[in-house]
Amino acid sequence: MAFSMMQLFLLGALGPRLVAELGVSPTVLGLTTTVGFATATVLSPVGGRVVDRVGPRRCLVALLAVSALALALIGAAPGSGFLLAAVALGGLPQALANPATNKAILAVVPPARRGSVTGMKQSGVQLGAFAAGLPLAALAGLAGWRGAVWTAAGAAVAAAVWAARALPADPPAKSTPAVWVPRGTIAWLMVFSLLLGCGVASVNTYLALYGAQRLGLGPTAAGALVAVLGVAGIAGRVGWSKLAGRPGWSMWLPGLLAAGAVGAALLLALSSSAPPLAWAAAVAVGLFAVSANAVSMVLVMQRAAPGRAGQDSALVSAGFFAGFAIGPPLFGLLAEAGRYGAGWGLVAGEFAGAGAVAVLWALRARRTGAGS
Repeated sequence: MAFSMMQLFLLGALGPRLVAELGVSPTVLGLTTTVGFATATVLSPVGGRVVDRVGPRRCLVALLAVSALALALIGAAPGSGFLLAAVALGGLPQALANPATNKAILAVVPPARRGSVTGMKQSGVQLGAFAAGLPLAALAGLAGWRGAVWTAAGAAVAAAVWAARALPADPPAKSTPAVWVPRGTIAWLMVFSLLLGCGVASVNTYLALYGAQRLGLGPTAAGALVAVLGVAGIAGRVGWSKLAGRPGWSMWLPGLLAAGAVGAALLLALSSSAPPLAWAAAVAVGLFAVSANAVSMVLVMQRAAPGRAGQDSALVSAGFFAGFAIGPPLFGLLAEAGRYGAGWGLVAGEFAGAGAVAVLWALRARRTGAGS
């Protein structure tokens, strides 16, 4: 999970260096996220079916190998066009990550432990954010941003070798019916994830740049904002996902976490006048907004149709990835005009929309007796 989105966090944490050294504009920086997640959105439904058909082990090895290749190409990019193409390749690992890891959990983890294990698994994404925002950002100060990205690529190669040798063998490949249209809980979670992804992606992509341009932070300190978000996200994903595994909690948590995310975005809007608030806001984004995605994955596994965990996971992930494709370009237009306050207001609105969807779904689930 850490490697599946490593490119996102690296581009965000190294954003100030890319703008200064590669001549990437803030708008193009946002487009890198759009291209990667647009690719992941398109590929996710197919990726979910592939996981259901061939098994999680093969897909996880492929995920890590393609992540390594995409990172290596990003590190070699001579300009914006090549960079965008490399980022598009990185959309494939994102499409496979949740279906493959969720399918593995369903296969080997007892139901009582799936919530906590899913939180630990989802915290791997935030481990990637921490690695990008602190050690790799610091390495970029010594070896340049390309050296930092190539180091991440080498680590992905090592992880692919480990996965090929250590993971249990997949069952024989089997045919599964295709499901392209989400229904019921999966449809609600897909819309929730779309709005949530818009806000989370905007923060991930522009938090470091905001720290450098508006708060007067150096490149390493600005990258540390992303690392703080990552650490908080690890704690939040583990804790909230464990709670989501308990009866009566899961359907109310998405709305609660979205409300906390609105508060985090408002703190970012206020931080231009009180810079220390940016650090508190980074913690709050990790604890609430980032953690909400992990809770949605717990809900998917609780409600997935038999044999369709990969496809249902992929459909919800596609909504999240679509948000990642849509949110940063909208924020980037405001950032390029210097209107960061309006940008954080937009993020607050996106989180509020996600919260409204979550509350409506929870009320409907309670009326129909579908909650757990």
